[in-house]
Amino acid sequence: MTATTLSETAMKEGAVATLRRGLRLTPEFRRGIGVTLLLAALATAGRIVVPIAVQQTLDHGLRSGGRGPDLAFVRNAVLACAAAVVVTFLAGYVMNVRLYRTSETGLAALRVKAFRHVHDLSMLTQSGERRGALVSRVTGDVDQISQFMQWGGLMIIISLGQVVVATALMLVYSWQLALIVWVSFVPMAFGLRIFQRKISAAYLVVRERMGDLLSAVSESVVGASVIKAYGAEHRIAERVDTAVDRGRAAQARAQALVATTFPLSEVVAALATALVVIVGVLLGVGGNLTAGELVAFMFLVTLFVGPMQAATEMLNEAQNAVAGWRRVLGVLDTDPDVADPGEEGVTLPRGPISVRFDDVSFAYPAGPPVLRGVSAEIPARRRVAVVGETGSGKTTFAKLLTRLMDPVEGRILVDGVPLADVRFSSLRERIVIVPQDGFLFDATLGDNIRYGRPGASDEEILAALAELGLTDWLEGLPRGLETPVGQRGESLSAGERQLAALARAYMADPDLLVLDEATSAVDPATEVRIQRALDSATRGRTAVAIAHRLSTAEAADEVVVFDKGEIVQRGPHERLVEEEGVYKALYASWAAQKAL
Repeated sequence: MTATTLSETAMKEGAVATLRRGLRLTPEFRRGIGVTLLLAALATAGRIVVPIAVQQTLDHGLRSGGRGPDLAFVRNAVLACAAAVVVTFLAGYVMNVRLYRTSETGLAALRVKAFRHVHDLSMLTQSGERRGALVSRVTGDVDQISQFMQWGGLMIIISLGQVVVATALMLVYSWQLALIVWVSFVPMAFGLRIFQRKISAAYLVVRERMGDLLSAVSESVVGASVIKAYGAEHRIAERVDTAVDRGRAAQARAQALVATTFPLSEVVAALATALVVIVGVLLGVGGNLTAGELVAFMFLVTLFVGPMQAATEMLNEAQNAVAGWRRVLGVLDTDPDVADPGEEGVTLPRGPISVRFDDVSFAYPAGPPVLRGVSAEIPARRRVAVVGETGSGKTTFAKLLTRLMDPVEGRILVDGVPLADVRFSSLRERIVIVPQDGFLFDATLGDNIRYGRPGASDEEILAALAELGLTDWLEGLPRGLETPVGQRGESLSAGERQLAALARAYMADPDLLVLDEATSAVDPATEVRIQRALDSATRGRTAVAIAHRLSTAEAADEVVVFDKGEIVQRGPHERLVEEEGVYKALYASWAAQKAL
């Protein structure tokens, strides 16, 4: 197992082991289970009152010593049946309500736990899974578990109790007939166990195909503008259709396996009933069984056969749920490869941060090295620009610095403390990154900026925007801070999204600000505005800017030049631009493009 794949341990476990571990991870399912089981026992016990009442009525009420029916006895038997039906109904109702509430509480906890664990995983691990598949594990797979816990779990509790009680009473009436019933169903039990393994594997494929479908649909929705721009609707439709067909085929294969169990249960039930009638009549002729006991036994056979026949449907739901459990446990079993040291970690004091890279190397799984033996020191309050060709390792340098990933070799220190030893709560307060895409949430502009400092007032946001020189930009928006930005900030331009992301980072008041290609996709006028805001945002604090446009490098105190995963040059812009080397060539190319 690599750091970029979700754990496969749960996929290899048996169904019982999977359910046991799942229930252990969600103790909410077990709360109040004693009372629920007591209600289930009460509801089950109420079901046997009717067969007993029928037997007593036939043997004693209607055949009362040749004196005709004992109407009082019959009346009392009917009233007892009515009372049992009412008690069974009430017990079943309360049990249902408790089971639904418990399962919903447990599933909500499971969904939250899985969702939070996804966010605990590193960017490297998340990028190894399609987003749609991850969403499917937290939503669709948990929903499948929900269906089983609310319906299948209820049926299992009632069915087990019903089989036990029916068997006990059948033994009281006739151990011979009870043995016939059990012998009839034992082979089916072994057959179901064989089918269980096959059905389990089939439904795991079903859950995977549903994840593929969700991934294809979500990607086509998010990329709608690109699809339209390239006229790719037909190709995307084919991809979605393929995912739908594969999901349908997987579901059909699983259902076909389940369908084979239905005729089997019907045949066994008919065989058991026929044998009971034949042997029961023979026992009755021999004086070993009364007519009332035989009729009551037939009722009991019905109570026994019902759960056995329902077992096939429960098997269907159970295997679907087990497949869902396995996929959710696959997420929860995955250890974050970028782990929070927690309470044992170091909390850094406030103040400008110094950074040191000691012989740091990094490679993506199954890929070539991206960084090779990088050693560098960034003093506090220094503004550093990191430049290089595409693929030179500069963005990886930024991700390692903000601990979105950990190096394969070497170590990174902030203020002399290994970065891996710093508590996340302290790290995320001290070090903030402004990513290249300037991702915004589907909310107002003010709400997105407020992510940098939860609880900040509008006045504080306005003051921050004024300090960044962005008041005129804000006044040009239709509703100011209340302007909706749309999904992923699509109601704003790329430059405006970067301005909002920069304002959000500034509100967080970090001691180290990392900027990943902050001006790479904006027009010249917006670049000037962003550069002016950057000057304000980085003043007095340590700043590392991944620079695509070298105007950022011109304004930096120092430039670090990457080439093929190594630092090949370092120094102020004025000196590097005069030296023969990578930076001079980069700057000349950028200046030529700017002049066009």
